[in-house]
Amino acid sequence: MKQMKISEAVVRRLPIYLQFLNELNKREVQTVSSQDLGQRLDLNPAQIRKDLAYFGEFGRKGIGYDVVYLIEKIRQILKLNQTLHVALVGAGNLGHALCNYNMYMNDNMKIMAVFDALPSKIGTHINSLTVRPMQDLKQLVDEHNIRIGIITVPAVEAQNVANQLVEAGVEGILNFAPVILKVPEEVRIHHADFTRELLSLAYYLDYEGEESL
Repeated sequence: MKQMKISEAVVRRLPIYLQFLNELNKREVQTVSSQDLGQRLDLNPAQIRKDLAYFGEFGRKGIGYDVVYLIEKIRQILKLNQTLHVALVGAGNLGHALCNYNMYMNDNMKIMAVFDALPSKIGTHINSLTVRPMQDLKQLVDEHNIRIGIITVPAVEAQNVANQLVEAGVEGILNFAPVILKVPEEVRIHHADFTRELLSLAYYLDYEGEESL
C-alpha cells in the first residue's frame, strides 16, 4: 500500500504542537482540546484535528487529547523517539550558539561533530566538542551515523559545504547561509534565512496605516 503524502505545511506545524504540549505537560495539564490548542496557537481547531488525523485517531470526543500520549505520538511521527545525530559546519558565533542551545535540548537530536575550514578554529572547543577539519567529515559521519548537517558558513562557501555533506552521506541539511543551495532530490534541505525573514517582517510594520492612504 502506497504511503499517503503529507504536505510540508502539516509537518512544519507538528513541532509547534509538540512545543506547546510540552509546556502543558510541565504544568501537569492532563488533557487539552483542539479548541484550546487553536486558541493558544492562533490556529483553526479544525485544521489541528485534520493535521493530527493524518497520523491516527489521538483524541476522544468531548474529552480532547491526552497530553502525554499526544506528545509521545508526535515524537514518534517526527522520529524523535530515536537519537538523530547532527554535524555542524561553521564554528563561528552562530555555530557556537547552536551548539550551546543543543546542550539543553531534550529532543534526541544531538550535535555530534563540528567542522571548520579555518586553521585558527581547528582544535578549539565548543563545550565538549573539538572543532575538526573538513577532511574528517566523511569519517565522522560514518562513525557517528550522522544523518543531518547544519550549515553556518558564509554564503560564498555554503554550496561547497553542502556538496561535501551530501558526499559524506547526510540525508538532510539545515542551511543558515543566506543563499539557496542545490542538492540531489533524495536529500532534504531547509533554509533558515534570518535576513529574508527580517526583510519580509519589515514590510508589515505600520502596514495598516499605509493601507488607508
